[in-house]
Amino acid sequence: MNKLYAVGEALIDFIPSERDAKLKEVTQFSPQVGGAPTNVASCVAKLGGDAAVVTQVGDDAFGEKIEDKLKDVGVDTKYLKQTSTANTALAFVSLTAAGERDFAFYRKPSADMLLEADQLTDLSFDETDILHFCSVDLVDCPMKATHRMLIDQMLEAKGTVVFDPNLRFPLWDDLDALHHTVLEFIPKAHIVKISDEELEFITRIKDKQAAIDSLFKGNVEAVIYTEGKAGAALYTKEGLIAQETGFNVEVLDTTGAGDAFIGAINYQLLTHGKHKLFEESHQFLKFANAVGALTTTAYGAIESLPTKTQTTTFMRGEK
Repeated sequence: MNKLYAVGEALIDFIPSERDAKLKEVTQFSPQVGGAPTNVASCVAKLGGDAAVVTQVGDDAFGEKIEDKLKDVGVDTKYLKQTSTANTALAFVSLTAAGERDFAFYRKPSADMLLEADQLTDLSFDETDILHFCSVDLVDCPMKATHRMLIDQMLEAKGTVVFDPNLRFPLWDDLDALHHTVLEFIPKAHIVKISDEELEFITRIKDKQAAIDSLFKGNVEAVIYTEGKAGAALYTKEGLIAQETGFNVEVLDTTGAGDAFIGAINYQLLTHGKHKLFEESHQFLKFANAVGALTTTAYGAIESLPTKTQTTTFMRGEK
């Protein structure tokens, strides 16, 4: 009850020791546990919520590292499966001077992609639960069918489904397939989080308002539109209902900032209920902006996630 289930990739991000260098020029990396759904679950747990990951890792040292880190943060790993068929996914990251990223992924296939629906027969939901997913594991693999099964199961339980496309173009041989896949899954979600960098690609519409309006199909009740440090806005079918600017911080690494933002939204949904997203939308966005901003002030995704106390203190302007 009142639990987030984040389904998708769990991987190791290799964060560079130097900034403003191309990936081929980086000489040293630091391994950090990552993967967007994994980051989201970790954010919810770090803030004090109940969260589980639904994924698979390899029977290798990196898989052990992921499990150890998640347990340390407080994420439920009951549905973290293990396989010897494939290795844990890896991602090598380079950072610009402004903290922006470039990725190189190693998953051909990786363990998470091979998670089968019949491995999760002991998983059940209720109306207070949330299922969160992204697009990375919606490539043509067994995990795509697993997503469909879990989404249908959550909808049948009358729980909440949240979709953050979190596009990673290098993982798709065919960008049209990515486009059509995202459009297939958007109507299955109640809440869609989309960034300014993703909107036109997904909708094929240049006008921002028209593009956002086009997302309200199927189950979609809310679209959360993010613009990095510029902040975020919440839309319903009736239009814009809230907008909050971001916080000014010294950015070291933007890895996981978007995941932290939507993780904070999910935490508030669990704590207050979905109806409060519409009744207290400004507070939801402001809190999520603060969590996302704090995440950029340190390296790595999970390592940099703040607690609820750290976030509220930051929002009050205290040190």
